[in-house]
Amino acid sequence: MKTFSERKGLKPVRQTIQVDGMTDELRNSLWNTLHVAVWESSDFLHHRYGKLPEIDDFSAQLWFRYFKRPIDERPSFANRDRSERILKIIRDYFFTASWNEVYDFLEFVVATLKTRSRLPEFLNGVLAREMSAFRFIDGKLADITGEQERKMLEEALADTRFSSVTAHLERALALLSDRKSPDYRNSIKESISAVEAMARLVSENPKATLGEALKALEKTGKLHAALKDGFSKLYGYANDESGIRHAMLDEPNLTQDDAKYFLLSCTSFVNYLKSALAR
Repeated sequence: MKTFSERKGLKPVRQTIQVDGMTDELRNSLWNTLHVAVWESSDFLHHRYGKLPEIDDFSAQLWFRYFKRPIDERPSFANRDRSERILKIIRDYFFTASWNEVYDFLEFVVATLKTRSRLPEFLNGVLAREMSAFRFIDGKLADITGEQERKMLEEALADTRFSSVTAHLERALALLSDRKSPDYRNSIKESISAVEAMARLVSENPKATLGEALKALEKTGKLHAALKDGFSKLYGYANDESGIRHAMLDEPNLTQDDAKYFLLSCTSFVNYLKSALAR
């Protein structure tokens, strides 16, 4: 929402989506979210009923798995303000890390503190407001910014009825959103494999090729002929070496946009096939 000053033209409205950087406003807002939702929450910093505060276990995992530093370098129990000193070290890192390391850290926090199930939702609110190009989907930050796209993927990944399908989509998303070494080719393969797995389930033929599964769905009236032909041509389900699918994956310069398109379109088709089960 624009402020009064922005609406009156007294202050410039930032238009650029933050793809390869992070403004101070975004970094500060992300920290404030962690502060309210985690650091200041019950039991995180302070003892209760004789138990260690949650920051003890969290910081041990942070030092071991993320910082990869000796755990015994943390402030000792001899310090009364041990929790606050640990949090200061975390804070210093957060505000001196590069923008991509901040995102790495947020992924670690979300993955480690699974009991705070709404944390990704809170962080996504900040990411949207500050026009970041990334959103949390299934615990990972992905560069899929459309709200409808995000919801579609989240719903598909949360569906536990079809574990093999979900596994392919999760892998496709992970390969696409890996900021250090993205694998667009295998992300596309996993997206297509999700459609294949779903089509076999719907056609009740676990050994069918995707082309055979689509034909079976068409014959039973669960898939319109035009849709079947369209998807066949789009994904190139031919098995021969001249097939579209083979040619697509042989492209030397597959891009993030290619992998993103396949993930979204395959997820959409998977959801469409799921609806066929109810007919």
